[in-house]
Amino acid sequence: MKRDLSQEMKALGQTVLVLQGGGALGAYQVGVYEALSEAGVEPDWVVGTSIGAINAGLIAGSPKGERVDRLCEFWRRVEHAPALGNYLPPWLAATARNAVAVSSGIPAFFQPQPTAFMSPHIPLGADAAGYYTTKPLAETLEELVDFDQLNSGEVRLTVGASNVRSSEMVYFDSRDMEIDVRHIMASGALPPAFPAVRIDGELYWDGGILSNTPVEVVFDDNPRRSSLVLAVHIWNPHGPEPRSIWEVMNRQKDLQYSSRSVAQIKRQRQLHRLRHIIAELGAKVPAAARDKAVAEMTSYGCTTTMHVVRMLAPSLEYEDHSKDIDFSPEGIRQRREAGYRHTMETLEQAPWRGEFDPLEGFILHEACGGEMVETVAARP
Repeated sequence: MKRDLSQEMKALGQTVLVLQGGGALGAYQVGVYEALSEAGVEPDWVVGTSIGAINAGLIAGSPKGERVDRLCEFWRRVEHAPALGNYLPPWLAATARNAVAVSSGIPAFFQPQPTAFMSPHIPLGADAAGYYTTKPLAETLEELVDFDQLNSGEVRLTVGASNVRSSEMVYFDSRDMEIDVRHIMASGALPPAFPAVRIDGELYWDGGILSNTPVEVVFDDNPRRSSLVLAVHIWNPHGPEPRSIWEVMNRQKDLQYSSRSVAQIKRQRQLHRLRHIIAELGAKVPAAARDKAVAEMTSYGCTTTMHVVRMLAPSLEYEDHSKDIDFSPEGIRQRREAGYRHTMETLEQAPWRGEFDPLEGFILHEACGGEMVETVAARP
């Protein structure tokens, strides 16, 4: 894409990039950002969970001209078992690579803790209770993420984590606090593989346990702003009926980590429409009647417009339930290229253009593999 969309995006408000968790599937997000950057679209705010938090941290924690390079360098470092693809058929190579990853870990990411494999009852300690240590990931992030840049405010970063003690979703936000490597690590601490991360006395696990598509933090933000929200779904909520146990395991994971996103967005559309209705009704109240009680009621109104583009990543050939640990060079390359291609196709269609019902305020555009599926709330 040759044209620069930066001015068009600014007219819509802030640009928010929301990144799901999903292990190796996160390579798709690299291609998405690469395409956005090439089109002149830089996010004002990046929200992520798990691998999405890592990619988000690399984006927010890098100077503008170095973000793609830092993302690519991270994914180069976590490539695993490239030679297996040269001698085995694709379906068998994937199984073999995954077996190697489980048994020996992923360079620059995680390594096995031998003691943990001896017995699940061995008391490893709350800060180390996991089958793998993620110290290599901490070292990788410390090297690749500029935390001074991340906390400068140029790009707002929010990462989600699950509080182990209270079972509450917690969002660490660079607008409100200083973010360091622990916050990103906590967002990706998926049990029982990875141990919890302790921050200010509390233990945190992967945010994907409670909300793997953390888009609600955008809609509940205070103050709320008109936005173009690009929500990248690497677990596709749509799929065919599974016909075998193998397909069942794959589809079950898609359902689990798509995080009821359809129901969540439906609720947010309803809420945002009510906010617009309250604002419309409040404007009709005569000035003489606007007492303290009316002012409080009308404060719930909102006139912001949210264009939400759900970008659904289709499955690659031979993917199965272990696709999220396929860190092979070929798998990473295919996903990155798919993310780039699909994002370019989505930007070309610019679904946010057109006339929409002014009472809605929340317009959903859904694209799968770069092809627009539907736009909800378009004016008849």
